[in-house]
Amino acid sequence: MSNGFDDFYAIIPAGGTGTRLWPLSREGRPKFLFDMLGQGRTLIQTTFDRLAAICGIDHVCVSTGERHVAAVREQLPELSAEHIFAEPSPRDSTAAIALATAVLMRRHGDDIIVGSFAADHVIRGKLAFIEAVRQAVQTARAGYVTTIGIAASRPSTAFGYIHEGGSLAAQIPDAPDATLVERFVEKPNAVTAQAYLSTGEYRWNAGMFVMRASVLMDHLHKEKPRLARAIDAIADAIVDDDHAYAAAVETARAQGENPRESVHREDFHAHRDAAMAKHWPSLEKIAFDYAVAEPLSVEGGVAMIPGDFGWDDVGDFNSVAALLPSVDERNNKVLGSLDDVATLDSAGDVIVAGGERTVALLGVNDMVVVDTPDALLVAPRARSQEVKAMVKHLAESGADELL
Repeated sequence: MSNGFDDFYAIIPAGGTGTRLWPLSREGRPKFLFDMLGQGRTLIQTTFDRLAAICGIDHVCVSTGERHVAAVREQLPELSAEHIFAEPSPRDSTAAIALATAVLMRRHGDDIIVGSFAADHVIRGKLAFIEAVRQAVQTARAGYVTTIGIAASRPSTAFGYIHEGGSLAAQIPDAPDATLVERFVEKPNAVTAQAYLSTGEYRWNAGMFVMRASVLMDHLHKEKPRLARAIDAIADAIVDDDHAYAAAVETARAQGENPRESVHREDFHAHRDAAMAKHWPSLEKIAFDYAVAEPLSVEGGVAMIPGDFGWDDVGDFNSVAALLPSVDERNNKVLGSLDDVATLDSAGDVIVAGGERTVALLGVNDMVVVDTPDALLVAPRARSQEVKAMVKHLAESGADELL
C-alpha cells in the first residue's frame, strides 16, 4: 500500500569545512559525522533515519565530498553505493543538489519529487516533521519549489528569514498550510530580526527544499545553462556506469558466478571519473538559495510549509549547549565523558573533553572549552559565532595540520 511518498526521493547534502565547531570538527571530519547529543547516533545517521522512515532506505541518497565517502559508508552501511554521490571538490549546494537530482531523474523519471535536507540538523518532533514533508511533497507536485519554514522562537541574527505570503490552501487542498513565499532575506541585524519577529510573518530559513525534479532542472537550464549542461554530462556518465555495472552482473550470473563476489561497483567509475575531471572543476560555486529559491520566489514560484517542530542547525557551541542537558546545578554542559571533567565554582560553561585527559575548570563562567589531542580552544560563549575567525587566523598562520 502506498504511503503517499512513492515518487519522493530525499537528498542529504553532507558538506562543510569544520570551521564553526573547531577543533572538534575539522575539514576532514565535519560535524555531521559526530554524535552531538550523546545519544549514540551521529547527525548524519539521525538525518538518514528520519528520512528513511518517510520514503524508505532505497529512496535516500547522500551527496558528499570524496574524502568523506569512506566515513559515510561506515556510518550508513545500509546505504547502497549507487546512492552516494562523491564530489571531487566543494562546489556549494546548487551543484550537489542538482547532480543528485539529475541522476535520480535518469533512474526514476522526470516527474519524481526530490527533497534536500542537510546532514547536520537536529530535529525534534517526528510526527510534525513528517506532516510538513507530506505537505511539501503535495505542494511540489503542484509545481512549486517548496521550503519548510521554521517558527522563529527568538530574534536570531544567525539565520536567514522567509517572508510568508498568501495562502495556497484553495489551490492545493492536500496542503492546507501551504503559503506563497514573498521573499527570502539575509541574516539580519538584531533590530531587524526583532522587527521580523513582531510581525508574525517571518520564519527561519532552514534550507530544506522539496520540488519536482524537472522544475529544478528546467530552471537551471534557463538561468544557469552552463552549470546545467555540465551537470547533465556528469549525470549521463554516471548512468552509463550504472549500465556497465548491470551488464557485468548479468554476465557473471550467466556464467554461474556470484556477482557479489566477482563484480564490484567501485570498478565501474570510468565514465563518471572522466566526466568529473572534465566538468566539475569549472562548475559555478553558488548556493541553492541564490541560484534557485530567491529568483523563483520573485516569480511566485516558491511556496512554504510551516515546520512546527524543534530544529537547530548546530551552528556553534552555543547551539551544542542548547541541545545538551545540564550536568550540575550550575548549568554546565558537557559533550564527552563526565569522568574527564571537573568543575569548581564554575557556571554556564560548555566543555568538550576529547583530549584523553582531565579538563579542570576553577572559577570559570560562561566559557567554551574544547580539548582535543592536538588543539585546545578556550573562548567566551558570547563569541561562539567567531570560532570560524580563529580557524581563518590559523590558516593564514600556516597551521594547516590543525584545520
